[in-house]
Amino acid sequence: MNIQSRIEEKLLSHFAPAYLEVVNESHQHNVPVGSQSHFKVVLVSSSFDGERLINRHRAVNAVLREELAEHIHALALHTYTDSEWRGLYGGAPDSPDCLGGLKRKAS
Repeated sequence: MNIQSRIEEKLLSHFAPAYLEVVNESHQHNVPVGSQSHFKVVLVSSSFDGERLINRHRAVNAVLREELAEHIHALALHTYTDSEWRGLYGGAPDSPDCLGGLKRKAS
């Protein structure tokens, strides 16, 4: 199993998130092609309710202790409660209007 999948699996299991995004950002750094060492995590979970940011990050770091010790060089964390996430984004964004089919503008 690759590192990104392991991160996703552990965070899904531990936090039961409303939203989870794990992005391998290794290609943006001076590392060999195919590296899995730099990640960004966006995690929305009700388990963060009432927790300060530092405690949220500590909780994620504890879950990923092994990966941080052995594989991950950098981990950017963006942790939100459900209400913070809704306040920022209001839920899933609307899909754009379709311009295909009969609604396509004449050229």
